[in-house]
Amino acid sequence: MNFTPLSRFIDRITSWRIPWAEVLVMHRNEIVFRYRAGFVDLEAKTPIDEDRIIYLYSLTKILTCTAALQLVEKGAILLGDPISAYLPEFTEVVVGKKQMEDGVTTKLSERPITVRDLFTMTAGFSYDLTSPSIREAVERTNGRVPTREFARALAKEPLLFEPGTRWNYSLCHDVLAALVEEVGGRRFSTYVREEITGPLGMLDTGFHLSEAQLSRLAPQYEFNDALGKAVRMDGNWYRIGMEFDSGGAGLLSTVSDYSLFLNTLTNRGTSPDGVRILSPASVDLMRTDHLTEHTRSDYNWEHHAGYGYGLGVRTHISKAGSGSISPLGEFGWSGAAGSFAIIDPESQLTVMYAQHLVNNQEPYVHPRLKNIVYSCLS
Repeated sequence: MNFTPLSRFIDRITSWRIPWAEVLVMHRNEIVFRYRAGFVDLEAKTPIDEDRIIYLYSLTKILTCTAALQLVEKGAILLGDPISAYLPEFTEVVVGKKQMEDGVTTKLSERPITVRDLFTMTAGFSYDLTSPSIREAVERTNGRVPTREFARALAKEPLLFEPGTRWNYSLCHDVLAALVEEVGGRRFSTYVREEITGPLGMLDTGFHLSEAQLSRLAPQYEFNDALGKAVRMDGNWYRIGMEFDSGGAGLLSTVSDYSLFLNTLTNRGTSPDGVRILSPASVDLMRTDHLTEHTRSDYNWEHHAGYGYGLGVRTHISKAGSGSISPLGEFGWSGAAGSFAIIDPESQLTVMYAQHLVNNQEPYVHPRLKNIVYSCLS
């Protein structure tokens, strides 16, 4: 294995507009390459170091879906169950029909939202965290917005479409976290710590940082084209409340920590140390393409061409469509600041890539990074 092309790529993008980047490559449970370049703090010219904590944003979604799949394995929920069986606020939901001068006309939904809809982004939600019901919940709870309160607020908002009929990237996994909280019998952050991150030894992964961890939080940036440079943009704008454990975008972690979780999925649910968080059958269900003839056209992100959508993850289904040299069945997801996961049981390959730039250049960086990694393996 020769990873020189990968280090050159990291050097190239960090000399371009990305302040820093790091990549960790595991093959057959061994770290075969790790490289970082750039400055974690541009103003102070501080080089990026190994222990920096970052916002994972939507990389959180893979872990949230793992938590929910654990409940499927235990027989506590089924994918076909209506979520109203567990979250009664969704017993009667309305679908917005048409924009009128005095607002949106609505009708009662003909279909229930199912657990599967939450996993597969087909519930009909938007990604609007400023909707009236959510703003009211922020005010009513004095800025706390516990995860269950968030779900109750979202249930008051009209759906964009009948559940199951379309695909739309949305707040589905935040509601899935509320479902795990309700069925799992404890706060979502506690469930995650007790059932996933704790057993795997992920001490720097969670929804809330200690004072010591906060000192290691990497500054976040946005590239300003007018100024021709990256400028500070700290904070997680998806965290709308102090007690909101966002299953869609709330986790913080390090490259070292989150790679432990990703590699456990590469091993089809069991860590190299023998800690089992999912069965191989559940991992295979997660990376099965769950798009249908009704939803496939909605999943049309250009850099995900050749990929289907599983239970919270992209999954490679067509090399001709993707132009990627990764094998079919490779899966993963990414985050708003540019972090990126490759999980590949067949190749026994795990890749954790990290950066902290919110206008992240994902369509450029991620497909190239993936091809370079696979070319270096041979």
